Amino acid sequence: MTKRTAPQISTGTPIGRDVDLEREDVRLADGTRLTSAVAESIVEEARRAGGRPSLSGTAAHSPQIAFRVPAAVRERAAQVAAQEGKTVSQLAREALEDRLGA
Repeated sequence: MTKRTAPQISTGTPIGRDVDLEREDVRLADGTRLTSAVAESIVEEARRAGGRPSLSGTAAHSPQIAFRVPAAVRERAAQVAAQEGKTVSQLAREALEDRLGA
């Protein structure tokens, strides 16, 4: 079976004609009729789900710390993170938490 790739969407991508959801019968993959209300709930859910999850366990914004390191340190961090199946951010967070005894 050929693997499908998602289409590339950009600001130059043409958008199809407008659809009057109250007059036209448009169905979602599960057969549900797409109405303006359903479309609005889909948009709201996408907005809520956007971004990374909070590290505090609530919907609050997680504070950030940024710092510079030599290129060799960044490259080694990327190697270690990849070996452990983590991101560099996860690796740095764990190192800082260990150092602070958190």
